Amino acid sequence: MISDWINVADAEREGEAKLEQGPRDYFAGGAGDELTLRENVAAWGHWRLRPRVLNDVREVSTRTELLGKPAEMPVLVAPVAYQRLAHPEAETGMAKGAAAAGTAMCVSTLSTTRPAEVAAAAPGGRHWFQLYPFRDAGVTRALMDEAIDAGFEAILVTADAPPGGNRERDRRNRFALPRELGTPSLTAATGGERALTIEETFALMNHALTWDDVSDLASQCSIPVFVKGLVTAEDAALALEHGAAGVLVSNHGGRQLDRCLATADALPEVAETLEGRGTLLVDGGIRRGVDVATALTLGADAVLVGRPALWGLAAAGREGVAAVLGLLRAELELTLALCGCTSPAELTRAHVRRAPVPSVYSV
Repeated sequence: MISDWINVADAEREGEAKLEQGPRDYFAGGAGDELTLRENVAAWGHWRLRPRVLNDVREVSTRTELLGKPAEMPVLVAPVAYQRLAHPEAETGMAKGAAAAGTAMCVSTLSTTRPAEVAAAAPGGRHWFQLYPFRDAGVTRALMDEAIDAGFEAILVTADAPPGGNRERDRRNRFALPRELGTPSLTAATGGERALTIEETFALMNHALTWDDVSDLASQCSIPVFVKGLVTAEDAALALEHGAAGVLVSNHGGRQLDRCLATADALPEVAETLEGRGTLLVDGGIRRGVDVATALTLGADAVLVGRPALWGLAAAGREGVAAVLGLLRAELELTLALCGCTSPAELTRAHVRRAPVPSVYSV
C-alpha cells in the first residue's frame, strides 16, 4: 500500500508484483548482460557530497525553473512506451500523477494515448514529447505537430535508437504486444489501420539520422528541441551547434548499448563542455533524492525518472506516480538541508567529489 512506502524501492516491488512476467521484464530489462542497466544505478554512488554546515536551513524549497516556468522540483517524468501495459490509466494516469506533484511529464512516441488526451486529462500539468524520427519525414512532422497543437512545451529527439538494443529478456519471453494495444498517434501518422508491432515500429524509423536532421527539426519547430540519448561531450557540443536548446544525457535506461557509460559518469564531461549553454538534463538510475542532488552538483538543471514513475503507476495508478515523485521530493529537500542549501540552485560542484577508490589491500 502507498501508505507503507518509505522509498522508491517499495513502489518498485509492489509495481513489479502487479505485472505478468512479459510486461514486467519489458519495463525492467536492459540490453545484453545488463551491465549498463545496473551501473546506471550504482554510478550515482561513485560520488560523495561535501555538506556545508551552520547555515540557516529553516526554510528549504525544492522549487526550480524549467523552460522559464516554475516547477515544484527538478525531477521530471521520463518517456516510457506502452504504459497501458502497466495500468489501465496508462499515460493519463502518469500525467495526472506528475501534475499533482507539480512537475512535467514527457510522453513517448510509443504512447498508448494521444497527446491531446494526455493534456486534457491533466490540464494543469506540463507536458513534453519524446520523438523518434521516421524514414518518412511526413510521419515525423505529423507526430511533432500533434504534440505542439496539444500544448506540449518541448520536443526530445531520441538519438540513440534505432536500431533497437539486444533485449534478451524479451527474446527469452517471446514478448509481443497484445493485439489490442495500440500507439494511436503513430498509427494515424502512418495512415495505418492496425497497431504496429515493436519490430515494425523500429523498421519504420530513420536509421540514417544525422546532425543535419536535428538542424532541420530545430529550425522547423516552434518549441524548444532537445537531443536525448548522448553520453559524450563531443555530441553535446554538436547538439547545440545544430540548434538544440539543450541535451538529455541518457543511455536509454541501459536498454540500447550494453557497457555504455553510465549517465552519472558521463554527466561531468558534458557539463564542462556546455558551460551553462543550453539546458542540461540527465536520466538513468535515479532512485533517491540524494541522486537528484548529486546530478545537480555535477551540472544538471534537472533529472528525469522513468522506471520509478512506471512502477508507481503499475502499483497504484496516478496516486502511485504522485507518491513516488513525492518520496523523491522529500528526500531531495532533506538532502538540501543537510548540505546547507535552501534551494536546488545553491548546489554547486563544490558540494561533491569523486568517491575514493578502495584499495585492493582494504580489509
